[in-house]
Amino acid sequence: MGASPEEWMRRVTLEGRHVRLEPLRVEHARDLHEATPPETFRYFTVLPKEPTENGMAGFIEWLIADAARIHFAVIDRRTGRAVGSTSYYDIRPAHLGLEIGWTWYGTAARGTAVNPESKLLLMSRAFEELGAERVALRTDARNAASRGAMLKFGAKEEGTLRHHLLMPDGAWRDSVYFSVLRDEWARAGGGVRAGLEARLARFGA
Repeated sequence: MGASPEEWMRRVTLEGRHVRLEPLRVEHARDLHEATPPETFRYFTVLPKEPTENGMAGFIEWLIADAARIHFAVIDRRTGRAVGSTSYYDIRPAHLGLEIGWTWYGTAARGTAVNPESKLLLMSRAFEELGAERVALRTDARNAASRGAMLKFGAKEEGTLRHHLLMPDGAWRDSVYFSVLRDEWARAGGGVRAGLEARLARFGA
């Protein structure tokens, strides 16, 4: 059995060595605007209305208005500043599943410990505290960097939903789904958890 439905929806703070994931707030808008160039959102189905701090604040307000999702600010612990955001959504306690998505990182955070540690924190909570059986992820089929990152940490590609979402420019997006199952997370002899920990070890303490 998993945790209670209330626990699945609880806004928590997750602490790692390199990053802290804390509930996303409008107060993070300045950091996120300064860290994130507009092209970061080219695969998003909803965009900030303008490339300004106010535009980012409005985007954050829209994100956190949906009580069915849990959005986090990704804080670089060295600087105390927000360098990105990530979320739990499609949260289904009755079926022991959720999805990780709405993820973006500022330019300087890419290729660092930020993404692997964020995924480690999110998946550790999902599998080890909530009792999840399945954690899903998805991305635009054109987003080669995102697809590569998911495969690198051990998620399994499941398939593509064609013309799944309508993009802001009127084009159709094909969404590629990935997942990690409970028995893949902490498999004896090396699972997804071990792989993420090994990647993090390369960045030092």
